[in-house]
Amino acid sequence: MSDTARPRTRAWVIHPDIAGAGRLRDPALALEEAVALAHALPDLEVVGSAVVRLRKPDAGRLLGRGKLADLGQAITASEADLVLIDGPVSPVQQRNLEKEWGVKLLDRTGLILEIFSDRAATREGVLQVEMAALSYQRTRLVRAWTHLERQRGGLGFVGGPGETQIEADRRAIDTQLVRLRRQLDKVARTRGLHRAARAKVPFPIVALVGYTNAGKSTLFNRLTGAEVLAKDMLFATLDPTMRRVHLPDGGPEVILSDTVGFISDLPTELVAAFRATLEEVLEADLICHVRDIAHPESRAQAADVAAILGKLGVRDTVPRIEVWNKIDRLDEETRIAAVTQAARQGNVLAVSAVTGQGISDLVAAITRALADVTHESQLRLGFDEGRKRAWLFEKDLVETERQTSEGFEITVRWSTRQEAQFHEL
Repeated sequence: MSDTARPRTRAWVIHPDIAGAGRLRDPALALEEAVALAHALPDLEVVGSAVVRLRKPDAGRLLGRGKLADLGQAITASEADLVLIDGPVSPVQQRNLEKEWGVKLLDRTGLILEIFSDRAATREGVLQVEMAALSYQRTRLVRAWTHLERQRGGLGFVGGPGETQIEADRRAIDTQLVRLRRQLDKVARTRGLHRAARAKVPFPIVALVGYTNAGKSTLFNRLTGAEVLAKDMLFATLDPTMRRVHLPDGGPEVILSDTVGFISDLPTELVAAFRATLEEVLEADLICHVRDIAHPESRAQAADVAAILGKLGVRDTVPRIEVWNKIDRLDEETRIAAVTQAARQGNVLAVSAVTGQGISDLVAAITRALADVTHESQLRLGFDEGRKRAWLFEKDLVETERQTSEGFEITVRWSTRQEAQFHEL
């Protein structure tokens, strides 16, 4: 069956706005993001959406009886097959809501897992998504078999008709998780070897990070000439892409890394599972934090990115440049104000990855930031190059040295600026 003939699932999207939950975002914009997440799955058709204000979530059904009935009517009228709740839903709440409305239900974590599963392209990405999905599924076994009444196993103190089946399924999932971890370890070791090989290459790593749909892949393409998937869509990029490139306008040679976009309330399963994918950020010599400056919640998105970088263990000492992208989407007055404001701040550049405005200034800023970043190089000096050798020792740059019949093989660790000074000797 062709993609055009494939039936689409009709989805209703609900954003619970819980009083006192401490969420800083505008509920309407949060709903807009949830709808955009739904659109990221090609087989979903959003037929309705709503912000539902709650004073307190109901432990059994999340929603009160009145809202439950009103939404049930709307869902039935739109002939929806699926309800997406933009937030956490407990297994009991999920089971009860599905029974009440007669539809399948996914919470925010489940939806993001579906998107990641649909997008994963590399072997490592597929394995990580599978692990995350299994970990998530393991916590929800209680709701999986209402039609077979297998959940009626009591509290675990006394065996019941469902207890054996649920425990068996948990064991099966645990066995699969062990198998996947072994496979992932092999992939991670291979990537470790690649990383070790890159460490011997005298090119610093520049990682592009940012909120999903901030324009990282478009910027990556602008800087590298590559053709990475760049769409106005959440999670358009999932697997990391790396290119060794000479940055334009006389910029340095670097390894540029495009990474998966971050998002608020990123499921903990995915933070853990994708830590290996984001190791490129941990290894980076420079982080370029790309922001969609035209988005009304750009500041809140930036805070989410900073929080996730902290969870991943990215050191504060790694140099960072903030890139205010999509200035082409601002009106002229706002654009001029953004460019002026960025110029007044340290390490902030206002650019448009689409039109190219500000890109040369960004490359210049990357070049300056990398000037003091150290990297390892292998040198061969003849016996007649004693002045260069003495300079290396004088600057305390020599890691190891081995004398050969033709001169010296020297391993040095230096900055790009020191390397340029050496070649001018």
